[in-house]
Amino acid sequence: MTNAAGLQRIWYARSPTVAATLLRPLAAVFGALAATRRLAFRAHVLRRRGAGVPVIVVGGITAGGAGKTPLVFALVEALSRRGRRPGIVSRGYGRRTGATREVRAGDDAIDVGDEPLLLVASGAPLFVGKDRVAAARALVAAHPQVDVIVADDGLQHYALQRDVEIAVVDAERGFGNGLLLPAGPLREPASRLDRVDALVWRIDGHTLVSRRGHSHEFAMTCEAQPWVNLRDPSLSALAPEALRDPASVAIASIAHPSSFFAGLRARGFAGRTRAFPDHHRYTRDDVAFPGARAILMTEKDAVKCRRFDDSRMWMLPIRAHVDPALIDFVLEKIDGPEAPRNARLPGHQGSARP
Repeated sequence: MTNAAGLQRIWYARSPTVAATLLRPLAAVFGALAATRRLAFRAHVLRRRGAGVPVIVVGGITAGGAGKTPLVFALVEALSRRGRRPGIVSRGYGRRTGATREVRAGDDAIDVGDEPLLLVASGAPLFVGKDRVAAARALVAAHPQVDVIVADDGLQHYALQRDVEIAVVDAERGFGNGLLLPAGPLREPASRLDRVDALVWRIDGHTLVSRRGHSHEFAMTCEAQPWVNLRDPSLSALAPEALRDPASVAIASIAHPSSFFAGLRARGFAGRTRAFPDHHRYTRDDVAFPGARAILMTEKDAVKCRRFDDSRMWMLPIRAHVDPALIDFVLEKIDGPEAPRNARLPGHQGSARP
């Protein structure tokens, strides 16, 4: 078990663990530092800086995947359909440098990060940088047509002035044991959600039950799409026999690999599974798997495995669906209550493939 996997087990245990209790003093220090930083920005001791255009921040209060990147993709697509010209900024977590740079299709995940390579497929200009303000300003300078920026995973990057804050919560996993890092999964106390503009719950079904009584709660679902072969995307489908073959292998380098593996089991997968740390940099040896009939992975894994792909590799894209009312709400926050609402997409307003 990796250290990351061990922490996940502690954070999401059904009852408090001894390890979580022992880590509480560190969590108290982390919480004090985070609170001091928030207060410094509120008191204008530390200064927020704008990007020159409205900024929509999408983030969360838990470490790991809650669905932020799929939501960013859906928002960008929906805003484009409404006549806006969005751009995206991201830190590009896991890359070998924190420098500000533009991301283009075909870049290496080592240089730009894995999630930005998923987002660049939206067609929106995208910049990465440890300093999100510098990234946003560089994006606007390079692409002056951009009239709104969507920041991926920027809720705690308080230096970036924002017009709309959207927090995403995985309804199934929730807040784990409710403790701050490293004793629990929380980056900030759950009360932080009461101050965001919109709260989006990633749910399995299509009915949202209000969970916190927030004045603006919305739903997002993620739907699996047909399998895509990494070497030859024109191949029609993954053979059911390959899915059921015990020699097949599923890999995942995401925050919650068990959820991906469980979904595959529900589809009839009968092979082996191999979890890697989130944002893992794959090597050829990592994915060799001699004798495997098929090697299955998420899109996030696929962008890092393309440089040594083979015909056995298949990725499972997902499509995010968000409540159309969320797009109306975002535009109203940016443009005022008279923002036009008649340019809706057919069906789900915010459908997108991350």
